[in-house]
Amino acid sequence: MNKLYIIIISSFVTLNLSSQNYWQQKVIYEMNIDFNVKNHQFSGNQKLKYYNLSHDTLQNIFYHLYLNAFQPGSMMDKRSMSILDPDKRVQDRISKLSPNEIGFQKILNIFQNGTPLSYQVNGTILEVILNDPIYPNDSAIFDMNFLTQVPIQIRRTGRDNSEGIDYSMSQWYPKICEYDENGWNSNPYISREFHGVWGDFNVNIKIDADYTIAATGKLTNPEEIGHGYKNINTKKKPINLTWKFQANNVHDFVWAADRDYNHKIINNDNGPNFHLFYQKNDKTKEWENLEPYLIKTFEYANKNFGKYPYDHYSIIQGGDGGMEYPMATLITGNRNLRSLVGVCVHEIMHSWYQGLMATNEALYAWMDEGFTSYASNIIERILFNEDSLFQHKDSYDRYLKIAKSNYEESLITHADHFNTNLAYYSAAYWKGVVFIDQLNRIIGEESLNSSLKRYYNEWSFKHPNPINFKRILEKESELELDWYFEYFVNTIKKIDYGISQILNYQNNCKLVLEKGEMPFPLEFQIKLKNGKIFDYYIPISLMRGNKEVNKNVIILDDWNWTDKYYIVNLNSKITDIDEIVLHSDGRVADILTENNSIKLPEKWNWEKNNLLLKIKKTKNKNFQKFKKIKI
Repeated sequence: MNKLYIIIISSFVTLNLSSQNYWQQKVIYEMNIDFNVKNHQFSGNQKLKYYNLSHDTLQNIFYHLYLNAFQPGSMMDKRSMSILDPDKRVQDRISKLSPNEIGFQKILNIFQNGTPLSYQVNGTILEVILNDPIYPNDSAIFDMNFLTQVPIQIRRTGRDNSEGIDYSMSQWYPKICEYDENGWNSNPYISREFHGVWGDFNVNIKIDADYTIAATGKLTNPEEIGHGYKNINTKKKPINLTWKFQANNVHDFVWAADRDYNHKIINNDNGPNFHLFYQKNDKTKEWENLEPYLIKTFEYANKNFGKYPYDHYSIIQGGDGGMEYPMATLITGNRNLRSLVGVCVHEIMHSWYQGLMATNEALYAWMDEGFTSYASNIIERILFNEDSLFQHKDSYDRYLKIAKSNYEESLITHADHFNTNLAYYSAAYWKGVVFIDQLNRIIGEESLNSSLKRYYNEWSFKHPNPINFKRILEKESELELDWYFEYFVNTIKKIDYGISQILNYQNNCKLVLEKGEMPFPLEFQIKLKNGKIFDYYIPISLMRGNKEVNKNVIILDDWNWTDKYYIVNLNSKITDIDEIVLHSDGRVADILTENNSIKLPEKWNWEKNNLLLKIKKTKNKNFQKFKKIKI
């Protein structure tokens, strides 16, 4: 009996320990594509070696068939026509596609280790039942033949985009879904972001020789291709060329093709080298001026966010705006210099945030777009010598605007399930920026910067989630941050601190502060009429400590989240105080700024100015109105 008990306990402990170990799946793709530019179709075969590095036995597998979304009546089509604020690039365009304009991926057959498999196509998802399960730490080889039609460019992928680029080929191949701690990520494609398995790609594309191809990875046969990759002389022009690309340790593969691409290579001694692909005309003349901006961007990013690990990066005219992929981006190219640099910097920074720290974009869009926007905001202002004192103000303003509306949704909302596109953009981009920038106020700038570097060192080439990032922050700052994630990520509760009352007790003025829905460490200034300034800092007890502050800052006792009010003894006469200001640097998303500062009278009139100063009541019904309290 005792022996059996020991065995059971030991097994349980082992299981628990193993569950703490991070794991991720791995793939090796080999694909051959025969592209017919006359009917915009290509036949393809794919050999996929799939490594099951999970603790689970897999009985089935799933693939994404993204191009099936571009058909009338698809889920993407219906969603675009039913959402309150449809993307202007999509709207009802899918519903109007003719049979030769739609996208499709037809699976002709699929084999597991040489044996045919049964499968079912459900919109943008291919469901495959395995003949033989894939056990933990085992692998399987899947062979597939498929036929694809490239749709008219509507969203991210397709042919004949608005600037006349022939083919923008993103999400173009049957892509195996990611299997992680949440199981299969087999969500249908509606409009948002992507999640892929880390692995290696060997892709051969046969196409009309008039076309220049830009792609993820390295071209392994430049001497056969030319087209700017290598200078070659051909006495007789071939009808078709087969382009051979190799990309290792990536989670996606993109390519584009155009008959009029100008291919410019920029050699960079400090790496990476740049490949620019664009139609050379009056609208794209600023592409000739990109070089110094690209070099400086990578210099800053390498120093502050971790070193870019690949030897090249391609900027490709195509797509429908800007979208990131491994070693490359698709962007619309008819832009002025500021816009062109801006979109390049943003998409380049995605090489870190989602490219290397490959979060699940659908679940954690704010870790993708928010972190990228935070970094690109900083870099853009450096590049253009713009005021960097508050480079994220636009993000704060936009977030606060929607936070005051009825449209805000929490950051934990799945990207496809936001009720409006506005709510998605607000969460992913603007609140995502605010989330990370406010960490400067919570843990301090030095701890945040070291956290971002540690995040890269520990989580590049992996799939981190919010808890992984939180633990990095906590280790670097030695502070507890559960509360910040629980409030700011999981809910839509607002930060709202205000000056409630000022009480005069002879020579000791008391300041009464009021807290709204969400706790946050509070910094404020007292400016005296004689010019002296006193800085105060109130930690919150949930942090179990406080950030490092200047030695001149007065650190007060913790503010418990259960206490609505907090009293500060200012040790000054009320008549000596000129102004009181909360969050003076503006880097706190306080929902109501009207009660964040007060300017006291130049001359004190005891009849006009009562001993009790009350701050103006807010008209916002979503927040508690002023209540008189007893001291």
